[in-house]
Amino acid sequence: MTEQVRLDRDGGLAVLTVDAPPLNLYTASLQDSLSSAIGSLEESPARALLVRAEGKIVSGGVDVSLFDAQNSPAEAKVLFDAMLAVPDRIAALPFPTVFAAHGLCLTWAFEVAVACDIILAAPRAKFGLVEKVVGLTPTMGGTQRLASRAGIGRAKEFVMTGDTYDAATLERWNVVNRILPDEDFDAAARAFAQRLADGPTRAHAATKRVLDHFSAGGIPEANANITSIAAELFETEDLRNAVKSFLADGPGKATFAGR
Repeated sequence: MTEQVRLDRDGGLAVLTVDAPPLNLYTASLQDSLSSAIGSLEESPARALLVRAEGKIVSGGVDVSLFDAQNSPAEAKVLFDAMLAVPDRIAALPFPTVFAAHGLCLTWAFEVAVACDIILAAPRAKFGLVEKVVGLTPTMGGTQRLASRAGIGRAKEFVMTGDTYDAATLERWNVVNRILPDEDFDAAARAFAQRLADGPTRAHAATKRVLDHFSAGGIPEANANITSIAAELFETEDLRNAVKSFLADGPGKATFAGR
């Protein structure tokens, strides 16, 4: 893994940091670094992941020379398939994923953000899918994932205008989950992610599976799968121990090991 991407682990919490100054632009080398970091998480799962960036902004977007290097639609599709795999693999991780946006968050970074389970933002953060400036539409799943959170009409506006939107607007649109104060934002985001890492990891994974079914087929498909998914949790140490703790000591006293 290069210095452009760091993957640190603190107990059950993994922290993926993008640090490619000055603008954290998406390049072929950054793509390779992200893929390597995700591979590490797939091979050795954490109990929660925090995705963050160093610098004044989260990202200024994609290095446009990456697009200029494509000589045909066939070449471009190979590139776009590799780019789409980054947020898709993050979305598939079997534990909670949190994206922390402290500043400007454009194109690929926003598309990774909406692939995460929860988005935290500082009040000064701004978000945009600005691919229209080069005659392109977003290719890393941002359009459709934004539509799933905010609705098709909002997604069309967001992409077609290419405007940037502040954190308060996207919280109102149900895209940003929480706005945290600018002061000590990074520490607050880490504390939020740590709380998830300390929870019942297998139950969180089950929640993600249920909601994947809901996204695919609505309430009927989720209902068709929820009982089997929930029943499987009776194989976990966390459920068995938490039930015993509840009966012996009351609610909220259990600790979880992620097993």
